[in-house]
Amino acid sequence: MTNPFDLGGRVALVTGANTGLGQGIAVALAEAGADVAAVGRSAPTETEARVTALGRRFAWIEASLDTHAPVQGVVDAARERLGGIDILVNNAGTIRRNDALDFTEDDWDAVMGVNLKTLFFLSQAVARSWVASKRGGKIVNIASMLSFQGGIRVASYTASKSAVLGVTRLLANEWAGKGINVNAIAPGYFATNNTEALRNDQTRNAAILDRIPAGRWGDPADLGGAAVFLSSAASDYVHGAVLPVDGGWLAR
Repeated sequence: MTNPFDLGGRVALVTGANTGLGQGIAVALAEAGADVAAVGRSAPTETEARVTALGRRFAWIEASLDTHAPVQGVVDAARERLGGIDILVNNAGTIRRNDALDFTEDDWDAVMGVNLKTLFFLSQAVARSWVASKRGGKIVNIASMLSFQGGIRVASYTASKSAVLGVTRLLANEWAGKGINVNAIAPGYFATNNTEALRNDQTRNAAILDRIPAGRWGDPADLGGAAVFLSSAASDYVHGAVLPVDGGWLAR
């Protein structure tokens, strides 16, 4: 019987895979059989070691994703080095914290560029290549709890992640008929660089943990199952969905 979660022979393009959630996702996809192209500014040395130890091919594509300028070059490099792209995981993201009264245009633009603008145009570039070759593929966007909630002191992050959910649904509507699945994962509170300030704040840390039924911060490996599901044949009839991986945060 064929395993619907098997990613053998597939190539996954994962942005922001050098640490944190992106690394957890890249390793999980490799464990399911996929080769990995990692995109970002910093060399993903540890991610590469973990992926290649599984016997998978790995390519690092150096690019700064705060503008859409390198987008087509990223797609071309992945196809040249690993033979194609079957899965796109839009994980790269950034965050700026400041009171809304003091939030600057730079705080706004820096976050929206990475979290939303490049996500859209990279999805567009990959989808164009799939349509041109008359084939489908899988796109997994990384949303957030702040796709559903307002948050505090993160105006551009909240705006971007709310928009990621909307864009995911829009692209699903337009591309489902072309054999392209576009879905999203909404991570809860995970122990990553982006949440270090929250975890170091004893009051905020305690309040967050009190709200999570699972009683702990998420580990990047906790995203693996959701990422493999949305990247595999097991999700072929899933379009425009958002899968919270949040320890029960939204249920609370």
